[in-house]
Amino acid sequence: MAVEIDKRSIWLLLVLRGLRPLFFLALFLFFWYIVNMPAPEGLSPAGKNAIAIFLLCLTLWVSNAIPLAITSIFAIVLVPLLDVLPRKEVYGLFGNEAVFFILGAFILAGAVMHSGLSNRIALAILERFGGSPRRLFLSIYLLGASLSCVMSEHAVAAMLFPIVIEITKGLGLRPGHSNYGKLLFLALAWGCIIGGVATFLGGARVPLAVGMLREATGKSINFAAYTAAVLPVVAVMLTVGYFVLTRAFKIDIESVAGAHSLLARRIHAIGKPRYDEYGVGLVLLVTFIGWVFWGAKGGLATIALASVVALFILKLVKWKDVEEYVNWGIILMYGGAIVLGAALERSGAAQWLSDRTVGQWATGPWSAVALFSLFSILLTEAMSNAAVIAILLPVGIGLSKKFAMDPSIVAYSIAVPAGLAFCFPISTPANAIAVSSNYLTLKDMLRVGVIMVAVSWAVFNLAARFYWPLIGLGY
Repeated sequence: MAVEIDKRSIWLLLVLRGLRPLFFLALFLFFWYIVNMPAPEGLSPAGKNAIAIFLLCLTLWVSNAIPLAITSIFAIVLVPLLDVLPRKEVYGLFGNEAVFFILGAFILAGAVMHSGLSNRIALAILERFGGSPRRLFLSIYLLGASLSCVMSEHAVAAMLFPIVIEITKGLGLRPGHSNYGKLLFLALAWGCIIGGVATFLGGARVPLAVGMLREATGKSINFAAYTAAVLPVVAVMLTVGYFVLTRAFKIDIESVAGAHSLLARRIHAIGKPRYDEYGVGLVLLVTFIGWVFWGAKGGLATIALASVVALFILKLVKWKDVEEYVNWGIILMYGGAIVLGAALERSGAAQWLSDRTVGQWATGPWSAVALFSLFSILLTEAMSNAAVIAILLPVGIGLSKKFAMDPSIVAYSIAVPAGLAFCFPISTPANAIAVSSNYLTLKDMLRVGVIMVAVSWAVFNLAARFYWPLIGLGY
């Protein structure tokens, strides 16, 4: 077993350990002060308590002083305790359809990975289309994007990482020195990030936003309608990403024959497709069709859970095969975020906050979309995108009433940019996985990531301004 030695100064460690109790004491006193102060004009006592809980969770999410899921559980405890919402209503919110959709999506993705289907597809595509350095890079880039449309982008990055590591070793690329090595790992990360915003399945942040939107307003966003709205953004960003990467990191090798033969050996080693691969692939295909054509009527969660049941009826998986892929911490996090969002909305706190924050700067629907998308894309570089949605969406829904906007526009404006984090390893697991290869440095990621963040924000707002009205998403 590997042992890690902390080489930091003993004095620094003592200071850090001593500051933690002081941090929580100061946070508790601040929270207690807000709870016991008189409610400001225009805000009910329940709304004041909802804001106190919101600020407490905001601080804990940003500081990451305790796990994100535990912060969400804390919110679930405090909302009924401070009489913001009745206890029965709070725990009922945790059964939101979005939570069960996320659960079903986790299990489906787990079945795809455990069966080996995703690995077979990845190897086959790379072996078939990766005949030259540029084509191999492009294959990894587009493969990450394509798979992230039907699986969590984090899972896709984790699955492709060992394959890309083997390719770089097979080509004899030097970590930290090879431009082509940097290119391959950024292609892996960026493909997953950009493709991950294309559908509900690339990450749980969009189902979370949809769940919070439904609880607050009764409105929802259809699976197919969401993809239609963001597909141009994805297509443009994939194109921009390709040009940014190939110009920032010039290809410094002439042949990938070593990688090509390595992939061929890997494909030969896994043998012919098995029954469970065919079965899981068919179930996933039927599920995807169901989401696109019957999602609005049948419910995304209902279709997802029906597919999960089908997997077990057909004996394609066992529970022990997929339970490791179910991130219960994320499910708890999202359930708590939905509770907090509903507490802010139903107590009137969201409207009060929006009038006194973003409402002071936004002059109309167009500027509101620009501001929320900017806040979302900047905040997600430093904190969990789920926390970004939990923080911004209640305020955004409150502001939508001021401008008589469709609140689903605000949900798009926060949920989509929250998935476009290119600058730091802490922004998303896909970036962290790429940097862990040692082929990339933070400086490498940052110098091209800044360009992508700026372009992402501009492209998103142009699509919102000129494309969305054409498909019926008017302000």
